[in-house]
Amino acid sequence: MEKEKEIISYSVDETHILAQEIAKRLWNKSCVLLSGDLGAGKTSLTQGIAKGLGIKRRITSPTFTLQKSYEDGRINLHHFDAYRLENSFQDIGFSEFIEEDGVCVIEWPEYITPLLPKEYLWIDIIILDENKRLLKIKAVGEKYEQLLKEIIC
Repeated sequence: MEKEKEIISYSVDETHILAQEIAKRLWNKSCVLLSGDLGAGKTSLTQGIAKGLGIKRRITSPTFTLQKSYEDGRINLHHFDAYRLENSFQDIGFSEFIEEDGVCVIEWPEYITPLLPKEYLWIDIIILDENKRLLKIKAVGEKYEQLLKEIIC
């Protein structure tokens, strides 16, 4: 099965479309991890996932609140931003959200690696220029490998 894939996005709209394709294939208690520099597009990708899940509310980064939940889609969305948790390794209730119904999206997962689930979809977003992004997608676990295989790019 496919474990890694690289996709180039040439605009925010293309990133949203890719994220919606991913969202269509997500299931209850699935986990998507998003890494990349500030301004790379982690929240934009989350907005596309939310749209793909049928969430109508406006998605914003939970940088100061650490976590936001959205419950108006086909599956709930739990959106984390672990940026402020660097070197703290405190469990902010993340494990409870992973066990709750919904999809879990975590920005800056590298800051909480001891708390991450065993299986996930990791997307590293690399800025190539103002609008162009390289998305390196890594699937860890059989279900995520199948999801990656189904993504059309």
